[in-house]
Amino acid sequence: MIGRIRGILAEKQAPDVLVDVNGLAYEVQVPMSTIYQLPAVGKEVTLHAHLVVREDAQLLYGFYTLQERRMFRSLIKVSGVGPKMALAILSGMAVEEFVRTVRVNDIAGLTRMPGVGRKTAERLIVEMKDRLEEWGDDIASPDYSAPAADEKPSERQLSQEAEAALVALGYKPAEATRIIAKAIKADPSISTSDELIRQALRSMAQS
Repeated sequence: MIGRIRGILAEKQAPDVLVDVNGLAYEVQVPMSTIYQLPAVGKEVTLHAHLVVREDAQLLYGFYTLQERRMFRSLIKVSGVGPKMALAILSGMAVEEFVRTVRVNDIAGLTRMPGVGRKTAERLIVEMKDRLEEWGDDIASPDYSAPAADEKPSERQLSQEAEAALVALGYKPAEATRIIAKAIKADPSISTSDELIRQALRSMAQS
């Protein structure tokens, strides 16, 4: 089992990153909560990892904090929840927000996540509530105040990157285009795809 990976961030195209470890590049899928905290491309990065071995592939998932990985591992134990849905949930809401959503039985909040229907939301609340008791009330909030600064892309490039990320997280292409267009209209000053995706996901969670 690969538990941690440290190397140079070679590529970053949410929800996938490429980490170069002494010349060997690992493809890693990460939630948006991790994307927001990554350094600029070319800088060193350390990710807590989880390896999923299937008959047709070996998939590596990475997380900026141990808390994120712990939640991911709990989520994929829920019946009907696979790694893709777990990443979508962690992308749409922070760990402490998910914990709060489960504890107050907020089914509507969960169904705003792509691929999460009412039955899955109900199952998440039932199966996760007991597991979350051991988390206590000291769940730290992530710091998203200082995302890595990249070269400013064009608005079209921003939209394309953000839409691709949302589609990869489970949104339909037409829905992703609509969400991103709405986010740009709400805040034309957005200058990075990370900020745009964050704004889009935030607006979906609040709708």
